[in-house]
Amino acid sequence: MKKLFWIFSLAGLTPFALAAHETQETASAGTQTGPLLSVQSTLGDLLRHPALAGFALRMLPWDGGRYEPDMKWQDAASLMPYHSNIYPQEIVSSINRLIADAQNGQTVFYDFYTDAQKRREPAKKHTGLFFFRGKEGAPFAVVCPGGGFAYVGALHEGFPVAQKISESGFNAFVIKYRAGSGQWAVEDLAAALSYIEKHAAELGVAARGYSLWGGSAGARMAAAVGSYGTAVFGADEVSKPAAVIMAYTGQSSFTPQDPPTFIAVGDRDYIAPASVMARRAEGLRRAGVPVEFHEYKGLRHGFGLGTGTVAEGWVKQAVEFWKKFIKQEKKA
Repeated sequence: MKKLFWIFSLAGLTPFALAAHETQETASAGTQTGPLLSVQSTLGDLLRHPALAGFALRMLPWDGGRYEPDMKWQDAASLMPYHSNIYPQEIVSSINRLIADAQNGQTVFYDFYTDAQKRREPAKKHTGLFFFRGKEGAPFAVVCPGGGFAYVGALHEGFPVAQKISESGFNAFVIKYRAGSGQWAVEDLAAALSYIEKHAAELGVAARGYSLWGGSAGARMAAAVGSYGTAVFGADEVSKPAAVIMAYTGQSSFTPQDPPTFIAVGDRDYIAPASVMARRAEGLRRAGVPVEFHEYKGLRHGFGLGTGTVAEGWVKQAVEFWKKFIKQEKKA
């Protein structure tokens, strides 16, 4: 099997040793009880929440991280050092959406690796898909949060983005992938897409017309699958995405067969400079790939929804971009 390797981790970063107390998840399914969270709630309130039992720990950024259970959500920005413009209320709102759905009897988390696969490769126990439902039978998005392949920032640029996508009527998954390796991460995305396609009917999503979204390291994942497909990363081949949505990444490689691509970046991003993304956009255009490029003044790396900035509303713009190519795919 051909493999494509990336080394994206930023040197010197290690998980926060937040406490000597490490909270353990239970393996049981979520129940129909438990309060919603607020910014004054704690990490412990999430980790102990009955609606999230069995997967709550996978909502947090660091694999194997040691978390202070008394830490309040208003201090969540300290968990994600590569991100900016972090609003605790957005985090809490999106988590509460999952809690409410679970309490209404909906499944909000799916393992895309089997127990046997996780026994063979224990790091795969950190993976999974969080599901924000839209309209039954509508196309889906897979949102790949960033974090330099050191952590997975789903709290900031995964769950809130997926919530916005679902509010537009589309289905949205947020992938929790293995940290520590760009290769692992893309393999996990490929496996997750294969799982969704095989189970599209029971998930209630359209198997075709989907989009891949990513921020930073997550955008590299989305771009890699958009360029090369899933089989090269060890999964069954699936249909090509209708669109790739990339936010603030240094990924420069592409192919003339890349899907239509939406690009968003801040002009003060010193991790993934806007100039790199602008060159990618121009290269894609020359290759005949439809592109929409947005450079936002004053924004740094990892701005998430861009709330309160000139980028606010970019998710809606990206959804409209995606819609155009779903329509074209249906006509083909």
